Amino acid sequence: MPLIARTIALSMAPIQRIFTLLGVAAAIATAAPVVAQTHTRAFDAKALARYDLSYVKCEARFPDMQGHRDEAYLNLWRIRSDDKSAARLANVRGGSVYRAERQLAMKGPAKGAASAAASPLERECQGLWAEHQRITKDKR
Repeated sequence: MPLIARTIALSMAPIQRIFTLLGVAAAIATAAPVVAQTHTRAFDAKALARYDLSYVKCEARFPDMQGHRDEAYLNLWRIRSDDKSAARLANVRGGSVYRAERQLAMKGPAKGAASAAASPLERECQGLWAEHQRITKDKR
């Protein structure tokens, strides 16, 4: 018997144990869909297409970022970078929704807006890279 269950069994009356265990079960049941939703949103084709295009710009400004696109993206969503998640990203990138959004995003805003957005883009790149480095440092 696990330590938590043993502690609950010894410290409470039977009816209290039932309500405590029901509460724990309800908490676990409500948390599971939230985690699943987060993982589903992480593999949204439109968001991934926009992310990929902005990451290319970041790579051009910060050479250290080259080759870490998928890792950085998965770190943003707190998803482990493994073969399964890499295959899922590849599957999303092969879809028609991703390609359509990428084409739409590549058309981009007017040229005057691009120069004004350079500073926010640079801040986003620096923030993304700092987060990636923090996560990979924590994994070691």
